Amino acid sequence: MSIHVALNHRTTYKFDRPVNLSPHVVRLRPAVHSRTPILSYSLNIKPADHFINWQQDPFGNWLARLVFNEKVTEFEVEVDLIADMVSINPFDFFIEDYAKEFPFKYKPELKHELKAYLKVTEDGKRLKKWLKGVDHKQPNTIMFLVALIQRLEADIGYNVRMEPGIQKCEETLKIKRGSCRDTAWLLVQILRHLGLAARFVSGYLVQLTSDQKSLDGPSGPEEDFTDLHAWTEVYLPGAGWVGMDPTSGLFAGEGHIPLACTPEPGSAAPIDGMTDKCETEFEFNNSVTRIHEDPRV
Repeated sequence: MSIHVALNHRTTYKFDRPVNLSPHVVRLRPAVHSRTPILSYSLNIKPADHFINWQQDPFGNWLARLVFNEKVTEFEVEVDLIADMVSINPFDFFIEDYAKEFPFKYKPELKHELKAYLKVTEDGKRLKKWLKGVDHKQPNTIMFLVALIQRLEADIGYNVRMEPGIQKCEETLKIKRGSCRDTAWLLVQILRHLGLAARFVSGYLVQLTSDQKSLDGPSGPEEDFTDLHAWTEVYLPGAGWVGMDPTSGLFAGEGHIPLACTPEPGSAAPIDGMTDKCETEFEFNNSVTRIHEDPRV
């Protein structure tokens, strides 16, 4: 069975006066390692009078660098893509024999290449206390990570936080709540403290309604849904980067479409740039539409 969906994501900035725009960087193109097949993609920018240069950052993410020639009163970024929502088993991978039981050590060459993803930048009291509670009785690496993410999801509630930036891990643990980007960064730090290479991921989350209601548990969203989301990837020898979503307590599946994966959250911002001083009206829209479904039998 195959379901093709069309995703539209539009972000609009309206200024109260003509302003200069600095060069802007847009990170809204699916990453090359997306397990969900992307059948088509387009990025449309307003105003039309601009120069665009596609490039890759030091971490292999696609980014569009925009340069504007004239002052503007409106700036709009619109993404259209079609994704094939094939079912994905998040555990469909192999890992090297030496990494099947936790703890393990990366081989020296690999550890050197992963250096930026092993750097611990937060080391507060609450984080240390949480780490002391990690259960090391389960030797199987995959089962250890499953238990780890389920515990974090149970400990940290989800909330929508409109303020820019990322909460410190200490704040997230103190209030026991955070946005998806807050818990994603917390999980990055937890994994690094445990000696595992981890990175922050910004991407799209697509959730489709089920054909039938669940008999014993949540049935998922009431309607098809998409939005920007953040999660974590951990590097497992033999498997590569594996997605873990602390907001849901699950490993990443077909609904997770990575856009930018970086050692620090700031390098994964979807849109990055500056303007002259002004008042700004901000609008955004995310929608997903089914455009093809194979018949059920």
